[in-house]
Amino acid sequence: MKQFMLTIFALAMCFATLPLKASDHSVIAADSIEWGMLNPLRGDASPRAADLWGDRTKDMATGMLVKFKKGFSSPPHIHNITYRGVVIEGLVHNDDPAAEKMWLSTGSFWTQPAGETHVTAADGQDNLIYLEIDSGPYLVLSSEKAFDNGERPINVDKRNLVWLDASDIKWLEKSKVKVAYLWGAPNSANGSFVKLPVDFTGTIKSDNELKAVVVRGKASHQWKNEKTRTALSPSSFFSSTLKGEHRIRAEKETVIYINSNGRYTVE
Repeated sequence: MKQFMLTIFALAMCFATLPLKASDHSVIAADSIEWGMLNPLRGDASPRAADLWGDRTKDMATGMLVKFKKGFSSPPHIHNITYRGVVIEGLVHNDDPAAEKMWLSTGSFWTQPAGETHVTAADGQDNLIYLEIDSGPYLVLSSEKAFDNGERPINVDKRNLVWLDASDIKWLEKSKVKVAYLWGAPNSANGSFVKLPVDFTGTIKSDNELKAVVVRGKASHQWKNEKTRTALSPSSFFSSTLKGEHRIRAEKETVIYINSNGRYTVE
């Protein structure tokens, strides 16, 4: 009995020292998102927020969702880091305090440089954005602390996107999928929109880390050959580390924002 217990103890210690294997993929349905406050100090006036990946309170890259009430308007402020934003629902304005309102709708994209004074406003009945940072923590600071980091903001209305198809991108072949590159370069870190046609059935493949947020449409997600299939709607999220194969079925025309550390293909 004593020898048996020693053996069990030795095995337990062995397993305890083995490194935990991180999941090679994740998927979050819209109705599973856990919401909190973006700026707790503002109480009920604070927008709602939810981290999809990373942790906005720490020094790390993070992707988060932010909800604004109709009529929301922030005071002039700055952020300590640059962020990228995608409108998922509603109408959002993000610009210099003196600028006229330029309402960005679903599928629009913008960047906000660190240190630059700006205001953010929302005018839709429901307003939802995806916000992404390459390092953190994400802080809201007084405009008195403004500085120029050399970057300039970008505002791209969805009507000004440049969509590429099979005649522009070889790996799309004869599919009706379209891609709009937003930042970075295809062979390195980059961000882009992918538009899937109605009744699309295919895969998004990548040998690199990939993160994806549904911006518009309705689809379902399946990881490789697993049986589980998850419904995707705006604000849903899926990701993979290293090599991955996401099987997607689109019931409606679906737009997905993809952040990838290298090339990916849609087949």
